[in-house]
Amino acid sequence: MTEQLIILIEIILIDLVLAGDNAIIIGMVASQFDESNRKKIIIWGIGGAVFLRIVFTLIAAYLLQITGLRLIGGILLLYICYKLYRDVIKGKVNEKNINIDKSNLKKAIFTVILADVTMSLDNVLGVAGAAKDHYFLLVFGLILSILLMAFAANYTAKLIKKYTWISWVGLTAIMIIAVELIYTDIKILI
Repeated sequence: MTEQLIILIEIILIDLVLAGDNAIIIGMVASQFDESNRKKIIIWGIGGAVFLRIVFTLIAAYLLQITGLRLIGGILLLYICYKLYRDVIKGKVNEKNINIDKSNLKKAIFTVILADVTMSLDNVLGVAGAAKDHYFLLVFGLILSILLMAFAANYTAKLIKKYTWISWVGLTAIMIIAVELIYTDIKILI
Protein backbone atom coordinates (compact mmCIF):
# COMPACT_ATOMS: atom_id res chain seq x y z
CA MET A 1 0.00 0.00 0.00
CA THR A 2 1.15 3.51 -0.64
CA GLU A 3 1.92 5.91 2.17
CA GLN A 4 -1.08 8.10 1.30
CA LEU A 5 -3.50 5.16 1.46
CA ILE A 6 -2.16 4.14 4.88
CA ILE A 7 -2.53 7.74 6.09
CA LEU A 8 -6.09 7.88 4.71
CA ILE A 9 -7.04 4.69 6.58
CA GLU A 10 -5.48 6.04 9.81
CA ILE A 11 -7.41 9.32 9.45
CA ILE A 12 -10.71 7.52 8.89
CA LEU A 13 -10.14 5.32 11.95
CA ILE A 14 -9.18 8.29 14.13
CA ASP A 15 -12.25 10.22 13.00
CA LEU A 16 -14.54 7.25 13.61
CA VAL A 17 -13.28 6.85 17.15
CA LEU A 18 -12.92 10.51 18.17
CA ALA A 19 -15.42 12.59 16.15
CA GLY A 20 -18.66 11.38 17.74
CA ASP A 21 -18.01 12.85 21.20
CA ASN A 22 -18.87 16.40 20.18
CA ALA A 23 -22.28 15.49 18.79
CA ILE A 24 -23.10 13.35 21.82
CA ILE A 25 -22.32 16.24 24.20
CA ILE A 26 -24.30 18.69 22.05
CA GLY A 27 -27.25 16.29 22.07
CA MET A 28 -27.05 15.74 25.83
CA VAL A 29 -27.10 19.47 26.57
CA ALA A 30 -29.75 20.26 23.95
CA SER A 31 -32.07 17.53 25.23
CA GLN A 32 -32.48 19.47 28.48
CA PHE A 33 -34.23 22.37 26.70
CA ASP A 34 -37.48 23.00 24.82
CA GLU A 35 -37.61 22.59 21.03
CA SER A 36 -36.84 26.20 20.04
CA ASN A 37 -33.84 26.48 22.36
CA ARG A 38 -32.70 22.96 21.46
CA LYS A 39 -32.26 24.01 17.82
CA LYS A 40 -30.24 27.06 18.86
CA ILE A 41 -27.95 24.95 21.04
CA ILE A 42 -27.42 22.42 18.25
CA ILE A 43 -26.66 25.13 15.67
CA TRP A 44 -24.28 27.00 17.97
CA GLY A 45 -22.69 23.78 19.19
CA ILE A 46 -22.01 22.36 15.75
CA GLY A 47 -20.99 25.79 14.44
CA GLY A 48 -18.56 26.22 17.34
CA ALA A 49 -17.12 22.76 16.80
CA VAL A 50 -16.63 23.37 13.08
CA PHE A 51 -14.95 26.72 13.71
CA LEU A 52 -12.70 25.28 16.42
CA ARG A 53 -11.72 22.30 14.27
CA ILE A 54 -10.69 24.57 11.41
CA VAL A 55 -8.65 26.86 13.68
CA PHE A 56 -7.06 23.96 15.61
CA THR A 57 -6.25 22.12 12.38
CA LEU A 58 -4.40 25.12 10.98
CA ILE A 59 -2.51 25.62 14.24
CA ALA A 60 -1.69 21.92 14.69
CA ALA A 61 -0.50 21.51 11.10
CA TYR A 62 1.87 24.43 11.60
CA LEU A 63 3.08 23.47 15.07
CA LEU A 64 3.74 19.83 14.22
CA GLN A 65 6.36 21.03 11.73
CA ILE A 66 8.44 22.46 14.60
CA THR A 67 11.06 20.20 16.11
CA GLY A 68 10.29 19.52 19.76
CA LEU A 69 6.57 20.11 19.42
CA ARG A 70 6.04 16.75 17.67
CA LEU A 71 7.39 15.16 20.86
CA ILE A 72 4.81 17.05 22.92
CA GLY A 73 2.08 16.20 20.40
CA GLY A 74 3.07 12.52 20.57
CA ILE A 75 2.93 12.54 24.36
CA LEU A 76 -0.52 14.19 24.23
CA LEU A 77 -1.67 11.50 21.80
CA LEU A 78 -0.41 8.80 24.17
CA TYR A 79 -2.54 10.39 26.89
CA ILE A 80 -5.50 10.40 24.48
CA CYS A 81 -4.84 6.68 23.87
CA TYR A 82 -4.96 6.04 27.60
CA LYS A 83 -8.15 8.08 27.95
CA LEU A 84 -9.74 6.31 24.98
CA TYR A 85 -8.78 2.92 26.39
CA ARG A 86 -10.22 3.79 29.80
CA ASP A 87 -13.40 5.48 28.58
CA VAL A 88 -14.41 3.62 25.45
CA ILE A 89 -12.83 0.20 25.55
CA LYS A 90 -12.92 -0.52 29.27
CA GLY A 91 -16.31 1.19 29.57
CA LYS A 92 -15.34 3.00 32.79
CA VAL A 93 -17.18 6.14 31.78
CA ASN A 94 -20.61 5.34 30.43
CA GLU A 95 -22.19 8.74 30.81
CA LYS A 96 -20.38 12.05 30.83
CA ASN A 97 -21.42 14.27 33.69
CA ILE A 98 -22.00 17.78 32.47
CA ASN A 99 -23.42 20.48 34.68
CA ILE A 100 -26.12 22.25 32.71
CA ASP A 101 -27.81 25.42 33.87
CA LYS A 102 -31.25 24.78 32.37
CA SER A 103 -32.40 28.32 33.08
CA ASN A 104 -29.86 30.04 30.87
CA LEU A 105 -29.46 29.39 27.13
CA LYS A 106 -26.18 31.34 26.90
CA LYS A 107 -24.61 29.24 29.65
CA ALA A 108 -25.74 26.05 27.93
CA ILE A 109 -24.19 27.20 24.63
CA PHE A 110 -20.99 28.13 26.49
CA THR A 111 -20.94 24.64 28.07
CA VAL A 112 -21.24 23.05 24.62
CA ILE A 113 -18.50 25.23 23.12
CA LEU A 114 -16.20 24.52 26.08
CA ALA A 115 -16.75 20.81 25.54
CA ASP A 116 -16.09 21.37 21.82
CA VAL A 117 -12.68 22.86 22.65
CA THR A 118 -11.48 19.83 24.57
CA MET A 119 -12.94 17.26 22.20
CA SER A 120 -11.82 19.02 19.02
CA LEU A 121 -8.22 19.14 20.21
CA ASP A 122 -7.76 15.38 20.46
CA ASN A 123 -9.33 14.75 17.05
CA VAL A 124 -7.35 17.48 15.30
CA LEU A 125 -4.07 16.42 16.90
CA GLY A 126 -4.62 12.83 15.81
CA VAL A 127 -5.56 13.75 12.25
CA ALA A 128 -2.78 16.35 11.89
CA GLY A 129 -0.24 13.86 13.24
CA ALA A 130 -1.42 11.19 10.81
CA ALA A 131 -1.53 13.51 7.79
CA LYS A 132 2.10 14.64 8.19
CA ASP A 133 2.86 16.83 5.13
CA HIS A 134 -0.14 15.62 3.12
CA TYR A 135 -2.35 18.69 3.40
CA PHE A 136 -5.02 17.29 1.09
CA LEU A 137 -5.45 14.37 3.50
CA LEU A 138 -5.46 16.80 6.44
CA VAL A 139 -8.34 18.72 4.85
CA PHE A 140 -10.11 15.41 4.09
CA GLY A 141 -9.75 14.39 7.75
CA LEU A 142 -11.13 17.74 8.89
CA ILE A 143 -14.14 17.50 6.59
CA LEU A 144 -14.77 13.87 7.56
CA SER A 145 -14.69 14.67 11.28
CA ILE A 146 -17.16 17.53 10.77
CA LEU A 147 -19.50 15.33 8.73
CA LEU A 148 -19.31 12.51 11.28
CA MET A 149 -19.95 14.93 14.11
CA ALA A 150 -22.85 16.69 12.42
CA PHE A 151 -24.65 13.81 10.75
CA ALA A 152 -23.47 10.41 11.91
CA ALA A 153 -22.49 10.70 15.57
CA ASN A 154 -25.26 8.49 16.92
CA TYR A 155 -24.71 5.85 14.24
CA THR A 156 -20.94 5.96 14.82
CA ALA A 157 -21.40 5.57 18.57
CA LYS A 158 -23.71 2.57 18.07
CA LEU A 159 -21.29 1.04 15.56
CA ILE A 160 -18.36 1.35 17.98
CA LYS A 161 -20.44 -0.07 20.83
CA LYS A 162 -21.55 -3.03 18.74
CA TYR A 163 -18.13 -3.72 17.16
CA THR A 164 -15.52 -2.96 19.82
CA TRP A 165 -12.76 -4.02 17.45
CA ILE A 166 -13.21 -0.62 15.72
CA SER A 167 -12.14 1.08 18.96
CA TRP A 168 -9.11 -1.19 19.22
CA VAL A 169 -8.07 -0.47 15.63
CA GLY A 170 -8.58 3.27 16.14
CA LEU A 171 -6.63 3.15 19.40
CA THR A 172 -3.79 1.33 17.64
CA ALA A 173 -3.74 3.90 14.82
CA ILE A 174 -3.54 6.77 17.32
CA MET A 175 -0.78 5.00 19.25
CA ILE A 176 1.26 4.41 16.07
CA ILE A 177 0.97 8.10 15.17
CA ALA A 178 1.99 9.12 18.71
CA VAL A 179 5.07 6.88 18.59
CA GLU A 180 5.98 8.18 15.10
CA LEU A 181 5.74 11.80 16.29
CA ILE A 182 7.87 11.08 19.38
CA TYR A 183 10.41 9.02 17.40
CA THR A 184 10.74 11.69 14.69
CA ASP A 185 11.60 14.38 17.25
CA ILE A 186 13.90 12.20 19.35
CA LYS A 187 15.78 11.16 16.20
CA ILE A 188 16.25 14.83 15.22
CA LEU A 189 17.17 15.97 18.74
CA ILE A 190 19.81 13.24 19.23
